[in-house]
Amino acid sequence: MSHLHLMSHELCPYVQRAAILLHEKNVIFQQTYIDLANKPAWFLEISPLGKVPVLKVDDEVLFESAVICEYLDETHGFPLHPSQPMPKAKHRAWMEFSSVLLTGLWNLSMAQDEATLERKRQDLNLYFATLEANLGPGPYFAGSEFSMVDVFFAPVFRYFDVFDTLRDLRLFEGRPRVAAWRQMLAARSAVQRAVPADYAARLLHYLKDRESILTGRS
Repeated sequence: MSHLHLMSHELCPYVQRAAILLHEKNVIFQQTYIDLANKPAWFLEISPLGKVPVLKVDDEVLFESAVICEYLDETHGFPLHPSQPMPKAKHRAWMEFSSVLLTGLWNLSMAQDEATLERKRQDLNLYFATLEANLGPGPYFAGSEFSMVDVFFAPVFRYFDVFDTLRDLRLFEGRPRVAAWRQMLAARSAVQRAVPADYAARLLHYLKDRESILTGRS
């Protein structure tokens, strides 16, 4: 069996994708947290982009979360992707949609004034409306089966565990399917285990450090 070593950061949502998948498939792996403000030389030598996640598989190196997750899904346990080309392609498209949401959430979290915050909230509001319109009855994206789309959206929803303590962004109002999906993912063991126990405190500290308007600072 290959030795898996996941290079991580405590707050990175892209790392969470790989960690959720590894926990979901009950794969044994080593995890090392990288100080992204002071990246060690050995990490820069193996990470072409200088970013996390990076997965070492014995002596081979993989980077970019989608690539890492595709590899893990193909090599460990029952696949979480649909087997047929069209459903699989559609799932991949929604996985990309989750990346757009992550970018939007980052932009919102870094807003320094109320006007910018509201513009970013409105952008996200449109995306969440689209998501609600395209979700099925649940409880997961593909119905009763947990899939790779769920893996990719869990880090999106996790941000709101902190955001909801700071501001009512109203992004789940009138969106019962999205709200129920969020709750279902939050309750899943693999999702809970994918971040350190102090994740929420770390994220709040990060936002305050950068004087996000979400924290009431400007």
